[in-house]
Amino acid sequence: MSDTFVSAGWVAERLDDSDVRVVDVRDAWEYDGIGHLPGAVSVPFDEFRSDAGDEGMLPGVDRWRDLLSTAGVGTDDELVAYDDEHGVFAARFLVTAELYGHDPAKLHVLDGDYSAWSRERPTERGAPDTEPTTYEPGEPRRSPLVDFAGVEERLHSDTVIVDTRDPEEYAAGHLPGAVQVDWLELVDADTRGLKPREEVASILADAGITPDREVLLYCNTARRISHTYLVLRHLGYEDVLFYEGSLTEWEARDGATVSE
Repeated sequence: MSDTFVSAGWVAERLDDSDVRVVDVRDAWEYDGIGHLPGAVSVPFDEFRSDAGDEGMLPGVDRWRDLLSTAGVGTDDELVAYDDEHGVFAARFLVTAELYGHDPAKLHVLDGDYSAWSRERPTERGAPDTEPTTYEPGEPRRSPLVDFAGVEERLHSDTVIVDTRDPEEYAAGHLPGAVQVDWLELVDADTRGLKPREEVASILADAGITPDREVLLYCNTARRISHTYLVLRHLGYEDVLFYEGSLTEWEARDGATVSE
C-alpha cells in the first residue's frame, strides 16, 4: 500500500521541507477568502482544464509548464494537492502531473480534503512569497492512457471496464460490459477521506475489480476516474488504464453503449 493518500499529520510534518510543495486547487476566491494550508500555492482547477489540450481535457504541455512554473513548483518536488470536494479535483491535478512526467511516487492527495486540515490546524490567507521556477514537463515512465481504439479492443477481453459515475448515469447509458462503482462509494461521508482499506477492497472485489486483472476506468470527462485511479494505485493495483476521452469522446465517435 503506497502513501498516495496522506493524512493532515503527514503533511504537517513536511511543511518546512523545501522539496515539498502543497497545491490548493480550489477556486481562487476560496484560496484567498476562506484560507489555505500554510505555504500552499494556488492552481485553480479551471486553470488546468481545457477542451483543446493534448488529449481530452488535459491542458496542453505549454499551459502546464507555465502554470507550475508560475506557482513555483519544481520538476522534482514532492506534491501534495487538496480541494474541498473529497479529493476529486486534487486527484485530477495529480494525474495530470503524472501524465506530464512527474514521478508518481512524489504525488499525494490530502486525505479528507481541506476540512481535514482546517478542523484542527491553523490556516493562512494571502499567497506566500514564492520564486518562479522553470518546470519541465516530460513523458510518463509508463503511460496509463488508452485511446478509443484501445477501449474497443478490450470490450470483449478479460479487462474489467469500470464506470465511476453515479448509478443514474450508468443506467442511462454505459460501455458494454462495464461494471459500475461510483467513485464516491469509496469515500467516507463523515471524514471526507477514503473508507478503511478493507472496506474499499471489499467494494472493489464485489464488482470484480481485483489486483490480478487489467482495469480500465472511464467517466464523462476524466475527472472522477482520476480519484479512482489514485485509489487503486494507493491499494497497490499495477495494471490500471485511464480512458482520458471517457464517455464524451466515446459517444462523439459513435461508440456503442447500453442502457438499463
